[in-house]
Amino acid sequence: MVTQKKNKASKFLTVPTRPVPIDRDRSVAGLLEKMEGAGFGAKQLAEAHRIWLDMLDDNSTIYLCGSGNLVSSGMRRLLAYVVKNRFVDVLVLSGTVLFQDIHETLGRNHFQGHPSMSDEELDASDVARIGDVLANREEYQEADEWIGSVVNQLETTRPYAVREFLHLVGRELAEIANEDGLLTAAYKSRVPVFCPDLLGSEMAAGIARARFEKKLQLSLDISQDTLEMMQIAQKTRNSAIITLGSNSSQNMLNVAEITSYLTRSKLRGHKYAISITTDSVPLSTRTPSFGGTHTETFGKLLKGATTAYVPADPSIALPMIITALSQTAAKFMKGRKRPNFSFSGSTMSIDVP
Repeated sequence: MVTQKKNKASKFLTVPTRPVPIDRDRSVAGLLEKMEGAGFGAKQLAEAHRIWLDMLDDNSTIYLCGSGNLVSSGMRRLLAYVVKNRFVDVLVLSGTVLFQDIHETLGRNHFQGHPSMSDEELDASDVARIGDVLANREEYQEADEWIGSVVNQLETTRPYAVREFLHLVGRELAEIANEDGLLTAAYKSRVPVFCPDLLGSEMAAGIARARFEKKLQLSLDISQDTLEMMQIAQKTRNSAIITLGSNSSQNMLNVAEITSYLTRSKLRGHKYAISITTDSVPLSTRTPSFGGTHTETFGKLLKGATTAYVPADPSIALPMIITALSQTAAKFMKGRKRPNFSFSGSTMSIDVP
């Protein structure tokens, strides 16, 4: 046997990497457990699963922030699952995610494409290209029309928080949906949904359609959303954040944390953080923001927070992590003290046991 001499490096070189074994264990959770002994992305993926379990076990209020083409890439069912089972407590999603969710929950599809397809031919056929995914433009316009029909039912003499508007959209969608999406799952599970870029997304077309055709003007009170996010941050004992895709959807949450001085509450920051993105972030940073200690300096993360940065497309990492959670999270959910939300008209209230 080869013996290794102890030297000044030994205090750092304590845990060797372990090659991932091949066996007949068909459990995804079992595979991730084996990957904990690896390095780079494999280790980070395994750590993300473990940290999500820690979030549940520690009774954290868990924010899920998502942007980009999560739904069109096939993640809707997985994300609806974590909402229905309350593996997350608050959603902060981009307008693109929400529009594509409405499109699919209305019974429409996104379709697989190929890079070799001609943009000219697709355009001539009224087909929209989203990376290597396709959509029927006419069906997208039908989603616009449906969103406009929801606006037409609203009392437009008062402003609505974006959160309240999305709650009402989820309610209307739940009445006709054959399968849950994010908005319907959130409505049924009383999970608030925030959207920082609603009016800069595809969702705006449906709202504008109602004004163009019916002369109805929907007023959205964005400041109310910020106040509600502040309320959640103030009442939460400890919090966690999961970011899928770019960090844009996270900005609204950061503002709520930073403006805690308005309520004279102490800025705590998140105790746990998982970031799954292809954005270039060095392994030494491993936080949901680009600036290293910037996250701690401005209170986004608690000092000493437990974090994982997974350098992967969410459409690759999420199926593994969420499938693993379906196999491992039950024992952590039994005694979990999660925040409870109630919605009455324009009012949202939160109770943290």
